[in-house]
Formats: sequence, C-alpha cells, structure tokens
Amino acid sequence: MHLRTTGFYHVLQKQVPQRSPVFARRITTAPSSSKSSARTAIYATVLTASVGLFAVYYYDARSAMHRYVLTPALRHTFDAETGHRIAVKVLRSGLGPRDPVQDDERLRSEFLGRELSNPVGLAAGFDKDGEAIDGILNLGFSWVEIGSVTPKPQPGNPKPRVFHLPDDAALINRYGFPSQGAASVISRLRARIPKFHETKDDTTAAFKPGSVLAINLGKNKSSPVESPDDFVTGVKTFGPYADVLVVNISSPNTPGLRGLQNRELLEDLLTSVKKARDELEPSPITARRPRLVLKIAPDLEESQIVDIANLIRKSNIDGVIVSNTTISRPASLTDPNKFEMGGLSGAPLKPRALQALKTLRAHVPASIPLIGCGGISTGADALDYARAGASLVQVYTGFGYDGVGTCRRIKDELEALLKAENTTWKAVVDESVRKLSLTES
Repeated sequence: MHLRTTGFYHVLQKQVPQRSPVFARRITTAPSSSKSSARTAIYATVLTASVGLFAVYYYDARSAMHRYVLTPALRHTFDAETGHRIAVKVLRSGLGPRDPVQDDERLRSEFLGRELSNPVGLAAGFDKDGEAIDGILNLGFSWVEIGSVTPKPQPGNPKPRVFHLPDDAALINRYGFPSQGAASVISRLRARIPKFHETKDDTTAAFKPGSVLAINLGKNKSSPVESPDDFVTGVKTFGPYADVLVVNISSPNTPGLRGLQNRELLEDLLTSVKKARDELEPSPITARRPRLVLKIAPDLEESQIVDIANLIRKSNIDGVIVSNTTISRPASLTDPNKFEMGGLSGAPLKPRALQALKTLRAHVPASIPLIGCGGISTGADALDYARAGASLVQVYTGFGYDGVGTCRRIKDELEALLKAENTTWKAVVDESVRKLSLTES
C-alpha cells in the first residue's frame, strides 16, 4: 500500500504541472516591486523639487550663494582675467541670474531729461565688446556702459594685466583697451534690435524701460596721440545705436591718452566730437542723437579740473563721468599686488574720485550732470556721491567682488537710507546740485 501510494504520488507529479519558481518569485516580490516604484517616484519628485528650488535660488540675483559661494569660487579658482571672461560668457548665455524686484519709486532718477528707474549703472570695462548687454540689464542696472571700443581690433597690453587686491577690496588693471573693434561690436548691436521695432517717446537703445545704453569710445594705440580722429570715427559709427557716447581720455594704460586732458588738445577734441555728433541723423532706434559725455581721471590737479570745467561749459558737452582709475597708490594699501603697474579701482579710489567730483561740481552749472564712479559698493557710498552733486553712480570693482547681486543690494540699502530720511534720490540730487553748482550769470 505504501509503495502504491508512493508510485501514485510520482505519477501525479508528472501529470500535474508545478508552479514555476519564477511565478513563485513574482508572487513573493510583488509588494516589494510596488514599494520600489513608490520609492523611485518619491526620489524623482524630491530631485525635481530640489532642482526647481535651486533654479529659483540661482536665478535670483539676491541669493547669498552668488556673493558668498560662486563669486569667491570663481575668483580663487581662476586668474583675474579668466574669471572676468567667464562671468561675461555666463551673462551672455542668457543663463545668468536676474533682479526679480521692481525698483522703488524713491530710486527714480533723471539724466538729461531721461527718467531712469534707479541711479545705479555699470561702468565700462566689464563688457568690453558688447557681448552681455541684456544679461547685465537683467541684473537691475539702469545704465549699462560697454567698451572701451576702438575703431580697429587690438589685443591690448601683454598678460598678466589684471590683479586682485582682496585685502584692500581693490583691483589693478593695465588692460590697455583690448578690443574686438568697431565692426564686431556693431554686428552685436544690430542683432539686438527687435524685428518689429517701433520707436516711441520713451524708447532707448537699451530696449528696456527706465534704462539706457552707453558706449565708451577708446583710441587705438597705433593712432597719433594728438588726433581726435578715432573718437570722431566712434561717434559716427556708434551714434545710431547708443543713448550716450562716452569719450574716454582718462585711461592710464594707453600711452599719451591722458595728455588729451590738457587744455589745447581737449578743446580740439571736444569741438571735433560735438561737431560729428551734431551732424548725425536722428537714430532710427531712438529718434534722437546720442548724448556726449566726457570721462576724466581722478589724478588731475585742481587747476586742471577748473580748466576742463571751462572747456566743458564752452563746448556744451552733455555731462561728465568722474572718474576713471587712479595711478596713485594710497598708503593704506596692504595687499602684495599693490606694486603692480596700472590703474587702481575699488574702495581706495573713493576719496580721490569723490574729491574730484566735488571740485568739478563747483565749476560747472547745474545743467551739466555728473556721474560718480569710484569705490562704490554700498548704498551709503552711492548716497555720498549724490550729496556731492552726482546725478547717477557707476560700479565696477565692487561688482567683481560681490557678484551679480551687487546692484540689487546697493539699491536696497539706498532705498532704506532714503526711507529713513523720508526723501528720494532725486530730491537729494536736486538739492545738492542746486547748492554746489556754479551759478550761471
């Protein structure tokens, strides 16, 4: 009986198919598979949310990561010029951060009848070839100045030619006007023009309400020092594409350039560029001719500033930027790079630039606006220039050290100071200019 039972059992084993081990595994792992899918979905959601939050954080120029992580990392990883070029490329790419905040009414500014949303601009020297105009405007600057642009391409001075002085919050450069030349920059400016552009009363070459585009004109190193021809060429070439043309005769890194600040040469230069500007047809972009602004050095003696003021009044130039970099080396400098040749900018420049602006303000009428530039990195710095009679301010070195949030931070600090005093930027400027300017007879 036992043997027959056993045999029958074996027959059943052959006739009745057994569940396969695979099927068994499917039964036992089904709950585990569901858990795995749920876990994957959670991870994907967390990752997506994290990337989204990081993108929001990154694209907000106010984010601390820009000032305390990304900008220092760029400065310490690369030499000064390479870091500079990378920053320009990022802003050019359209992947740069943005200022998401609308400017407060207290920051409203005016320049030669043009209303700007705020008084903070970016000085020439950062975007030398007009590669990142829109990326810079997106950071909240009301005035973007590209250049210096020379008529013909030139490489500038040998490298290395830019040096950080972190101990002094300063920079020394001896770039020497490296430029891709006028033709290259013009092609970029033309590419920015909207296909269906319509000129209105408030249209500017920046193509952004409350903002203007300035082009800083430089001189080729190979050109005759005394000749104004390069600047005249610049006026004729860039006049249709700019709100403001800046005649830069104050860089210390082009041999003989600062000599154009001498009375006789400057008189001929201002007469020539103003004549060229006045002969331009109104711009098809703005329906106006560009304004002409002179940029001077901070190292001028008081008597030289007085002479320049007299020529400015005589030539009816539209405004003045005070100032460019200095060749002086204040005793307060401690960084080892202080011995490098070139122009010094940043915090140590502020006292000298501010004094030059005060001197010039006292010798030109209120109708000639001044733009302060030199050592501005806080709202208080900007307000100091306004109280000295500057209508607008420009930053450069502070932007390099503090990163893409610099403009918004300065505006926020300035807004708080103005609010505490229950006043506005325009009110401070108007009062200072009225009190400090030369009285016209």
